[in-house]
Amino acid sequence: MSNDIQTRSPGAPESTDARQKGPRYGSAAALTPPVDVVEDAGGITLFADLPGVSRDNLNLQVEAETLTIEAESGLAVPDGLKTSHTEVGLGRFRRVFTLSKELDTEKVSAELAQGVLKLRIPKAEHAKPRKIKVEVA
Repeated sequence: MSNDIQTRSPGAPESTDARQKGPRYGSAAALTPPVDVVEDAGGITLFADLPGVSRDNLNLQVEAETLTIEAESGLAVPDGLKTSHTEVGLGRFRRVFTLSKELDTEKVSAELAQGVLKLRIPKAEHAKPRKIKVEVA
């Protein structure tokens, strides 16, 4: 991976264990979702595992060179039923990335399907390779 993106967790040490609780936001600890970053000539694509997260409970924000992913998952209990035992509770996710100036944050696109968030961030025009025409003197 190049220097186009760096992961960071403000106020918390870096962790390689994606299941470890990360920095706090709101009133509960946030889980650090595992993220795969794929780079190609046109930009980068991030794949974040966010099981149980709906589009309504997903907050994506780009401010300056910082990308923030915040989400909340939960299983809805059908009307008239009560849970007697819960092992899968409400999950909060948070992940922060520092983006390179070579990426065009104005053209970020996002898709959420089956618990996987796909974010595409293209390279800025000035960072894309281009052919230089050579003139004969």
